[in-house]
Amino acid sequence: MIIPSAEQPWLVADIGGTNARFGLIEAPGAAPSRVQVVPCRDYPGLSEAADAYLTRYAGARPTAGCVAVAAAIQSGSFQMTNAHWSGTLAQIQGDLGFEYLELINDFVALARALPTLGPADLRAVGGGTRRPDQPVAVLGPGTGLGVAGLIPAGAGWVPIPAEGGHADLPIETPLEFEVVRLLRAEHGSAHAELVLSGPGLARLHGLLAKIHGVSAEPLTAGEICADRTDPLCAETLEIFCALFGSFAGNAALTLGARGGVFLGGGVLPRITEALQRSDFRRRFEAKSPAVGEYLKAIPTLLIIAPTPALAGAAAWLGDRLSALETV
Repeated sequence: MIIPSAEQPWLVADIGGTNARFGLIEAPGAAPSRVQVVPCRDYPGLSEAADAYLTRYAGARPTAGCVAVAAAIQSGSFQMTNAHWSGTLAQIQGDLGFEYLELINDFVALARALPTLGPADLRAVGGGTRRPDQPVAVLGPGTGLGVAGLIPAGAGWVPIPAEGGHADLPIETPLEFEVVRLLRAEHGSAHAELVLSGPGLARLHGLLAKIHGVSAEPLTAGEICADRTDPLCAETLEIFCALFGSFAGNAALTLGARGGVFLGGGVLPRITEALQRSDFRRRFEAKSPAVGEYLKAIPTLLIIAPTPALAGAAAWLGDRLSALETV
């Protein structure tokens, strides 16, 4: 087994649609060190970005790694939905000169990190109690909308990759129906990622301005999250959180996530207060009366740890290498 050390660290990476995060694992069970964040637009591909990081920050060149990407992995290849990068496992492994490399979905990595998170890494949004022996769900809006599950299996865990961001947007109010009507007219569908993501938040702001017949300057997700005075920004965040609550409730029911629904992604940490006071939790529980108590018992927990997907990539790599050793 390739054991991480200062002389032979592991590379871990979390590649989103906007930024790439890299770190090194220098001992078994250690937290990622020398973490750096770089914009994806600065490099033509994943291999070039990883090589630049290793050249600058790694003393000894790693021979093993795990790269988590915001894309579906199909036959060892990926094409990012919200960025220009693509590649294959064999190509990246060859480019970096690694003996062993794992290529996984970024929310699979985030799911695998969940058992490693402690109370200081989480913030409750509503009630419910964690059941550590039950399946969990993790979802979160960033450049896209990620979704994954995690199922206990003996002494370990099995992450379940998903493409839930392309499920239909769950709506409740007449205003939300109008949002969906406009989405379908403009995009041919109303899948959740069109609204429940960073770009989706900006899109929702523009759609609400159109519905209300008001003039509004186009704003980025960051600008909408930061504005504490504009009524349209406030309404945008409220509807965003409400829709996300309905979406999270659907995910909990679909995955049987009685171990908790964990909320990740880059958007939510910017709007923690708005999320806490929003309709998120009511909408999470607002399903069929037959499952009302079932959903009330499930906690919804905001992940506030700084680089959880890197820790999850390290845990995944450790799992795989250990499994190979026992074969």
